Amino acid sequence: MIELVKAGTSDAVVINGISKRSFDSDFEIGAPFKGGPPGYKSVKFHTKVAESNQLYKLLADGFIIGAAILFVDEDKLNIGRIFISPEYHRKGYGVSMMQEIEEMFPAVKEIILDTPIWNIRTNSFYQKLGYTEYKRDSEFVYYRKILS
Repeated sequence: MIELVKAGTSDAVVINGISKRSFDSDFEIGAPFKGGPPGYKSVKFHTKVAESNQLYKLLADGFIIGAAILFVDEDKLNIGRIFISPEYHRKGYGVSMMQEIEEMFPAVKEIILDTPIWNIRTNSFYQKLGYTEYKRDSEFVYYRKILS
């Protein structure tokens, strides 16, 4: 069973490890270096996000396999980041997570997110899920999806 639920501060260590492994694995698919977004390998960062009620954990049969940082502002949702442990990549868990996110906030009319230009995997993933590019800069592609 897959479910996306709010994470607590006690989940921060596990989520931090998954974040580090997930973002570092992007090096294998074209990242210019091992690394990730600010705080991606900081327990303190993940604890702070959990304290602010913006950290969600993806559970598969009760085990944390991924997480999302979500910012809700009335009828708009900003997906700050999502990540899944590399051993669960390309098995449908990302699609399930995104579906859970879209269903979790019924008042949301628009979802926005961004991803690095170089990341072919995430750019095609978001497009496959119906997100459309609305702008880009030298580093990121910005996507949105309008919900009915």
